[in-house]
Amino acid sequence: MDNRIFLFLATILSGFALIKVPLADSFLESISPVTNILGILTILVFSLVLIYKGVKSLFSK
Repeated sequence: MDNRIFLFLATILSGFALIKVPLADSFLESISPVTNILGILTILVFSLVLIYKGVKSLFSK
């Protein structure tokens, strides 16, 4: 099994963490929209990569 798949899954989890990070009442509250957008893009990109690798693996045999 490809070890990069686990890295992609960990990256998706970190995207969810970026969305859920509580930045209220801190000096980082102003970058909250940036972390949300970055988290959403991370989840989308690496989910699409996992889907691509799955389909590629399915049809390569």
